[in-house]
Amino acid sequence: MSSDPLVLSRIISDVLDPFRLSISIRVLYNNRFTVTGSELRPSAVVNRPKIEIGGGDLTDFYTLVLVDPDAPSPTNPNLREYLHWMVTDIPGSTDASFGQEVIFYERPEPRVGIHRMVFVLYRQLGRATVFPPDMRHNFNCRSFARQYHLEIMAATYFNCQRESGSGGRRFRPDN
Repeated sequence: MSSDPLVLSRIISDVLDPFRLSISIRVLYNNRFTVTGSELRPSAVVNRPKIEIGGGDLTDFYTLVLVDPDAPSPTNPNLREYLHWMVTDIPGSTDASFGQEVIFYERPEPRVGIHRMVFVLYRQLGRATVFPPDMRHNFNCRSFARQYHLEIMAATYFNCQRESGSGGRRFRPDN
């Protein structure tokens, strides 16, 4: 059995197919590094994060998406995958602020349950080759990647629940 947090959390299966991590991404909310699988409340994710790309070179361009595969609730994710943010044309070895924000950041505000908020970084074929969808709801990372011939380079996630929620997401091998 895998100990990869993306497998254990079912990001790999619900959102992404297996991939080989090629470069790193660092997610910083309020100048604090976010660890894969950490728990963040909506009050901690009000403003868009800083995303640092560790690798590639300035001639490579990347697209970053933030999706919620558990919208509107983990037991009935009929808006899966809700697109919270999209930045295209990010040069390698920089951060998302160097790209084009084509879907403005919408902070996560789960109403029911614990939601997995997934960041996916794709390598583009070239500059200005990726375009935003018409709607935020029912976005599909797999279809999006096929449509624009994107390669997954990195992914990470955090868990988010309403401010007054309690408990955490637990994964068992038999889930």
